[in-house]
Amino acid sequence: MIREDLRNVAIIAHVDHGKTTLVDGMLQQGGAYHENQATTDRVMDSNDLEKERGITILAKNTAIRYGDKKINVIDTPGHADFGGEVERILKMVNGVILLVDAAEGPMPQTRFVLQKAMEIGHRIIVVVNKIDRPDARIQEVIDEVLELLIDLNATDDQLDSPMLFCSGRSGTASLSPDVEGKDLIPLLDTIVDYIPAPEGEEDEPLQLLVSSVDYSDYVGKIGVGRIERGTLRVGQEVSVCNYHSNEKPRRAKIISIYQFDGLSRSATQSATVGDIVCFSGVEEVSIGDTICATDCVEPLEFVKVSEPTMEMTFQVNDSPFAGQEGKFVTSRQIRARLEKELLKDVSLRVSDGETTDSFKVAGRGEMHLSILIENMRREGYELCCSTPRVLYKEIDGILHEPMERVSIDVPEESEGTVMQKLGARKGEFVDMSKVGTRTRIEYLIPSRCLLGYRSEFMTDTKGEGVLNTLFDGYQPFKGDVVTRFTGSLIASETGEATSYGLFNTQDRGAMFIGVQTPVYEGMIVGECPKQEDIVVNVCKKKHLTAVRSKGADEALILVPPRILSLEQAIEYIADDELIEVTPKSIRLRKRILNTELRLKAQAKLNKA
Repeated sequence: MIREDLRNVAIIAHVDHGKTTLVDGMLQQGGAYHENQATTDRVMDSNDLEKERGITILAKNTAIRYGDKKINVIDTPGHADFGGEVERILKMVNGVILLVDAAEGPMPQTRFVLQKAMEIGHRIIVVVNKIDRPDARIQEVIDEVLELLIDLNATDDQLDSPMLFCSGRSGTASLSPDVEGKDLIPLLDTIVDYIPAPEGEEDEPLQLLVSSVDYSDYVGKIGVGRIERGTLRVGQEVSVCNYHSNEKPRRAKIISIYQFDGLSRSATQSATVGDIVCFSGVEEVSIGDTICATDCVEPLEFVKVSEPTMEMTFQVNDSPFAGQEGKFVTSRQIRARLEKELLKDVSLRVSDGETTDSFKVAGRGEMHLSILIENMRREGYELCCSTPRVLYKEIDGILHEPMERVSIDVPEESEGTVMQKLGARKGEFVDMSKVGTRTRIEYLIPSRCLLGYRSEFMTDTKGEGVLNTLFDGYQPFKGDVVTRFTGSLIASETGEATSYGLFNTQDRGAMFIGVQTPVYEGMIVGECPKQEDIVVNVCKKKHLTAVRSKGADEALILVPPRILSLEQAIEYIADDELIEVTPKSIRLRKRILNTELRLKAQAKLNKA
C-alpha cells in the first residue's frame, strides 16, 4: 500500500536559521488558522523557556492540509546540545528539509543533522532561507551546500536534491534565486513531488515504533510514533516490546488515538500505515518501544543515539537556607523527577552518585543540562549542582577525551585575541575564511577547555561574536590546562549584606550580591581577580561613635553587582564549589562551608 495522500517530513537546520518561522508560514498558508484568527510568531516554540530564549528545545509535530494531501511536519531543535531530539524523530519521516541561512551558510549543526539523515537514506530538499537579508550571499552558499554534500559522500540522487530559495518571515519561496516568490506553494509542491509517500502492508499485523513520549494529567503517558505496518484501532489489544531489551513483551489496550491536525490533535477511531499518531493506554511506554499485534511480536530497531559527553552531580541542598524556597527538596523527589525526564530525553543518562543523596546526570553539553536544571527549578525543585565534567573513554589502553569542532564568526579586529585564547586552551586551528565583512575561524578543541570560555569570548568580541560548537569525536588526552584564572570572595559569617560591608569588600573584586541579600558562611559573594580565594565579611556594620553626621551611610557609593544567570554560574564555578538552585534564587557556595574545615582540607590536598 502506498499512501499518496500523505507525506512525512522533518525540518532540520543549525540554530537560528529559521526553521520555526518557516513552519509558521506553512501553517498560515496551509489553512491551520481560521480567518481573522490571532497568530503568534514561532507558534511551535510552545514552552516558556523556548519563548524566552528564542530557541527550539523539543521536537514537535504538526500537520498541514495542502489540496487533497496531508503533510506531517516535524520542527526540530537546531542547537547541538539537543541533537538527540533530531536523531530520534528521523525514523518517523520519509524525507527532510535542510534549511541553510543565506548569509551564514552551512554551520556545524547543519553538517551533523544532514549526516544523520543521509545515514538513514532520506531524501533531502535544500532550502536557502533568509534570502531577503541585506548580507545574503546566495551563490556562495549554494556552492558550500554542494561541497558539504560531496564531503558527506552523498549519492548521485542526493546531489541532485531540489534547491529552493525562501524567506520564512515573508512566507515566500521560489525555485530560482533571481525570481521573487509570492507564497510557499513552490515548497509545498516540492514536498509532495519529491518526498516519497509512506509505504507498507495495511493488512499485515500491526507494527508501530514509538519515537516520542508525551504526558497528560488525565490519561497518563502518551506515545507518539509512525505506523510502519498494519492498522491501529481504539480498544485494540497490543504487545509492547523493545529491540534492545530482553524483557518479555507486555500486554496493553489502546484507549484513544489522536492524529495531528494543524496546531491541535483530533481524535480518531483508527489509523493505518504511514500515519503519525498519539495513543494512550500503554503504561510505562518509552522511546524506542515497538507496539505490535499480540499474535506477531516483531520489535523494530531504534536509531542509535549518540552518547553524552558531559556530566554533572545533582545533590540534595544542604546549605543553611535549605528548604526555605523549594517545594521538592528530598533525594526521593529529585530521583523521581530525573527518572521522568529519562522517559522523554533519549540523550540523557542518570546514575547513582558517590553518596546516597547525589546523582550523576550526563548529557550532551552545558546547555542541555542547564535547561533541565532550569525546568526543575521552575517546577519547585531545590538542589545543588557541581561543575560540569567531561566523560573520558579508554581506547586501546589510552585515555581519550571528547573534542569539539568550534566555529566562530568574529569582526576582524577581534581575530587575534580569540585565536590567542583558543590556542592557550589547547585548540587546534582547522580553517579560516571570510564571510562578508566578518571572519569565520574553525578550531578543534577539547570539550573541557571550552568550559567557562563563552562569557570571556563575548567580552573579547564586545558582544558581536557568534560561537557554535559540535561534538567531533574522541582523541587522546591533550594534557592539563588551566581554564580559570580568578578566585572567589567567600562570606565569613551568616547574616544580611550591608552597604558598609559591601563598600569595604568591593575593592577586592566584582560583587555578585547587593545590599540586604541574605548570605551564609561559605557562600560565594564575588570574584577575586587573583587566582586565590579570599574570605570577606559583607555583613559588617559600622561601629557607632559619639560623633554622628546626618547621611553618612548614604555617602557610600556601591558598584552595581554582577548577577549571574544559571549558565554563567555553571561556567564560573570551580571543582570545590557548588551552585545552590532554588525556585527563587541561584547562589554559589563552597562544598565545605566552614572556613576552618575548608582551609584544613585545602592544606591536606596541597600536601598530598
